[in-house]
Amino acid sequence: MTVISRRALVAAALALTAAGGAFAQAWPTKPITMVVPFPPGGPTDLVARVLAQKLGEQLGQNVIVDNKGGANGNIGAQAVARAPADGYTILYNTSSITLSPALYKNLPYNLEKDFAPVALTAVVPLALVVHPSIPANNVKEFVAYAKANPGKLTYGSAGNGNVTHLGAFQFVQANGIDAVHAPFKGSAPADVALVAGEIQFLTDTINSVMPFIKDKRLKLLAVTSAKRMSLFPDTPTLAESGMPGFEVGAWQGVMVPAATPKAVVDRLNAEINKALNNPDVKAKLAVQGAEPLGSTVPEYAAYVKKEIARWAQVVKASGVTIE
Repeated sequence: MTVISRRALVAAALALTAAGGAFAQAWPTKPITMVVPFPPGGPTDLVARVLAQKLGEQLGQNVIVDNKGGANGNIGAQAVARAPADGYTILYNTSSITLSPALYKNLPYNLEKDFAPVALTAVVPLALVVHPSIPANNVKEFVAYAKANPGKLTYGSAGNGNVTHLGAFQFVQANGIDAVHAPFKGSAPADVALVAGEIQFLTDTINSVMPFIKDKRLKLLAVTSAKRMSLFPDTPTLAESGMPGFEVGAWQGVMVPAATPKAVVDRLNAEINKALNNPDVKAKLAVQGAEPLGSTVPEYAAYVKKEIARWAQVVKASGVTIE
C-alpha cells in the first residue's frame, strides 16, 4: 500500500469519526418512537411512559410510545430490528426478550445480532398471590395446602413462556407442588380470573395485582425480589420463605437496532440514567412497585447474555415451546 493510499484511508476514517460525532451532537432533531411490545395500560407500558416523558423533556424532543403487542413481545421487537438504525426508533424491552430464543424455534430476529443494548432501566418484582378462599396466610401454609390437594390447584400466567409463567413454574417445581398451568392473554385477564376464583394462585408483577391486594380481593404471600419491598415491608421474599437465593423480576431495558451509531447509544444511555436518578421519576416508579436500576452499556450487554443462559435452562426444565 502506498503512502498516499494510507493517508487516504486515515483521512477517510477521521472523516467518518467526525461525522459520527456531529450526528450524535445533532441527535435528536425530531421525535423519537419508543416501541413498547405490549398493550397499553399494562405493567410495562406504565413504566415506559414515565421514562418516555422524562427523556422527552431532557432531549427537547417528544418520545412517542408506540404499543405493538403480541407474541410475548416479539412483534414489537421485530419492528425495531427492521427499523432504520438512526436512533429514532428504540425498543423498550422486558425480560421476555431473553426468554424468546429458548421458547421460539423460528424467531423473526436474532437478539444478539440485530440489537444493541443501551441500558437496564427498572425491575418490577413478581408477587405470589392466592385467592382469599385458600386457607393459607404464608408460603409455608400454602405449600402444605397445595401438597394436601395434588392436581386440584390451577395457577395462571400472562401467557406460555412469560416470566409470570416461568416464575410460578420454578416455585411449583422447587416445592414439589402438583398444580395445573392456565395461560392467559396478558396479566389483566389472569388477575381477573384469580379474583373470580377461576384459578387459585399466580405470580404476577406487583403493579398488576396491587389494587386487588389493597382491597383484599387477593392475598399476598410473598414477593420475588431479593429484598422486601418498601410498599409491603411486612411481606417476606420467597428467598426468606424456603427458597434461598430465589429472585425473579420482570426487568426492563432499552435496545436499539444493532447498527445505531455508538455515540448515539452512549448519549441515550446517559440520558436514561439521568432520568432514572430524577426524584420525580423515582417517585412515580415507586407508586407502581417498580425499582429503578440503570447501567452502563457494557453492563446491560453482559446482563442480557447472562439472562439468555439462565432462562434457557428454566425453559428446558419446563418443557415449554412455542411455535
